[in-house]
Amino acid sequence: MNIQSLIQQDLERFYAVHIPESQIQLQKTKKEFTGHLTLVVFPLLKISKKNPEQTAQEIGEYLKTNQPAIADFNVIKGFLNLTVAPAYWINILNDINQTENYGTRPAGEQAPLVMIEYSSPNTNKPLHLGHIRNNLLGYSISEILKATGNRVVKTNIVNDRGIHICKSMLAWKRWGNGETPESTGKKGDHLIGDYYVKFDQEYKKELAALEAAGCTKKEAEEQSTLMAEAREMLRRWEAGDFETVALWEKMNAWVYAGFDETYRKLGVDFDQIYYESQTYLEGKEKVLEGLKKGIFYQKDDGSVWADLTADGLDEKLLLRSDGTSVYMTQDIGTAKLRFDDYPIDKMVYVVGNEQNYHFQVLSLLLDKLGFAFGKGLVHFSYGMVELPEGKMKSREGTVVDADDLIEEMIATARETAEELGKLDNCNSEEIAEVSRIVGLGALKYFILKVDPHKNMVFNPKESIDFNGNTGPFIQYTYARIQSVLRKADPLTFALPERLDVCIPINQKEESLIRLLSDFPAIVQEAADTFSPAVIANYIYELVKEYNQFYHDYSILREENESVKKFRLVLSENVGHVISTGFRLLGIDVPERM
Repeated sequence: MNIQSLIQQDLERFYAVHIPESQIQLQKTKKEFTGHLTLVVFPLLKISKKNPEQTAQEIGEYLKTNQPAIADFNVIKGFLNLTVAPAYWINILNDINQTENYGTRPAGEQAPLVMIEYSSPNTNKPLHLGHIRNNLLGYSISEILKATGNRVVKTNIVNDRGIHICKSMLAWKRWGNGETPESTGKKGDHLIGDYYVKFDQEYKKELAALEAAGCTKKEAEEQSTLMAEAREMLRRWEAGDFETVALWEKMNAWVYAGFDETYRKLGVDFDQIYYESQTYLEGKEKVLEGLKKGIFYQKDDGSVWADLTADGLDEKLLLRSDGTSVYMTQDIGTAKLRFDDYPIDKMVYVVGNEQNYHFQVLSLLLDKLGFAFGKGLVHFSYGMVELPEGKMKSREGTVVDADDLIEEMIATARETAEELGKLDNCNSEEIAEVSRIVGLGALKYFILKVDPHKNMVFNPKESIDFNGNTGPFIQYTYARIQSVLRKADPLTFALPERLDVCIPINQKEESLIRLLSDFPAIVQEAADTFSPAVIANYIYELVKEYNQFYHDYSILREENESVKKFRLVLSENVGHVISTGFRLLGIDVPERM
């Protein structure tokens, strides 16, 4: 039973009245005072009918005499600082050690069903650094919500249609000379991305020539034959033109194969994938239905709009004058299909903060169209990721490619680990696997340790450091713990199921148990706030504390057998929590380094 419940029961006996748990307000004792936990006595004054200092004193004396978990107390201006007995901490460790899947809980059949959308790539370019942050956040949030008793569906919406797709298609048709992934040796998503950049380059040349001939920028854009051809290609695609659709299917197949390879490398997956090409018609149908009902209106040019000015927003285009749809149309259709397919209790969109307005509008439109789930949508808005050199631009081909970055991180991890002698006892297969685990761990941890709502700068060199708040530092500590446990041969040195509560423990050991006891609450906080950073930074604090303990106290050379076994059990459970916490972040841990 936790301290709060024990104290509640003791005080009900002491005062002979029922005391709600909400009145037992416990917090960690401030570092400048002696004690582990501080009881705020002010809510209890009506019961005690005494002043704060007298109330704190009499409660402290009663608890010290009658509650074995309380070893001592002191009173500071009405705050009761309690020192918890060592036996209580050892019992806590015993409970942690005997709890299967400590820190997580399974979802029951009636648990809430949460759908989480992440990744959402366009099929006109490969995944880049921005997609990496999106995928890592989405996957980790999914795992964290699973660990707190939710049923989760991980979903992806692939933006496989639209003017941007037609730009790549047109550029390949004009300048591709029949190139394929096989003929070029390039991943399909990279090949198509090259033609997206090619279109932009040629489009800029055309605009420059028109402006040089005397056109304004706006006139040049209106007279561009290249852009007009791309728009016509989109119109033909939506009309089902055989040749256009066949080209689209061929090029998208190349891209999907490339995406799948990147997802495998990154270690993320999906339970359900939707495609804009399959959902936009549902969206158009709902928009036209809304037009008939007077929810939306049509302009003279035939375009369909939503007037949201009464809601404090502006007017939003839903269908262009030529009848083609926009992103908002597709999102309406996708939302409808998802709620048709699944009994979703909560829908979470993991999308960057530049789309905040988009999701405000989507929620309103779905509500106006009569969908009960409209107002309950959650936009998990995260900050942008940049490099030390600044922002990236897909059209100009200046993005950091996800595949290149992953390979670079693995190569750097290997180089750094070899320089530090971390791989000296590994064979070639182990070196390759450890390099992969550490390289990806460095990348993932560096991104996930940052508050997701904040913009961040990703620095590959900083992320791979084996010291400080990095993935490799934590992974190396885990490997160190496994090495200690291997050396304590379990065949000749069996650990007890429960430790003797009379074992003397030091302040570092006590601090580690306190940190371990926080883990379930940390996982729940991460779920409540949709923040993997809560777990990442908790694991770092745990690892820092363990390394100080490891430096100051011997484990295998400890002469007292009971203390040695206690320290091994403590180390084993620190390792379990590191492993579990990192699993929720989508990060592997190496058994050897």
